[in-house]
Amino acid sequence: MEKPPIVPVEEWRQARADLLAEEKEATRMLDAIAARRRRLPMVEFPDTYEFDTPAGKRSLLDLFDGKRQLAVYQFMDLGPDAYCGGCTWLTDNVPSPAVGLLADSDVSWVTVSNMPLAQIAGYWEQKGWTVPYASSRDTTFAADTDAEFGFMLTVFLRDGDRVYRTYNTTQRGVDRLVFTNSLLDLVPYGRQQDWEDSPPGWPQHPTYG
Repeated sequence: MEKPPIVPVEEWRQARADLLAEEKEATRMLDAIAARRRRLPMVEFPDTYEFDTPAGKRSLLDLFDGKRQLAVYQFMDLGPDAYCGGCTWLTDNVPSPAVGLLADSDVSWVTVSNMPLAQIAGYWEQKGWTVPYASSRDTTFAADTDAEFGFMLTVFLRDGDRVYRTYNTTQRGVDRLVFTNSLLDLVPYGRQQDWEDSPPGWPQHPTYG
């Protein structure tokens, strides 16, 4: 297995300083993008859905759980005996205290899937997850959020009893939520996935293989 080259400490410090300058530039760019995100317009979203939850039928407004902001992750439905590897990986990376910490900032988090409620509950029990969940089966929620048959993170804002969609993202857009990926990006061999631009000889494998 190949390794990074060994250099004198001053050469390493200079290389690290050069990279740090680029990292700081990227951070400022991300801050600017976040500022634009906070200024996005919003669109009114219907509250006509009936979700199945462990607590019974709930509306979209109910999913806010009294908070003003709601983040919904749409977990893909691949059938009765299959589960999305990417959705599983993301949910594996949601720490148990996260839901409470988000609530402290007036944000609720719910994972929604078109899978039947019993299937979701069984998978949650198998994985030991504590993230709140709901089934959107037999509703148009997935299509209306533009998730269709894929996955999607959608953010809503509540003004009284009126609900608005403010943001959504998918694909690599949800990557920033995954703690493990963020840390792996800092270590020498990275995520070890075959799409990464790594030096020759670095260990790599298919993303979900």
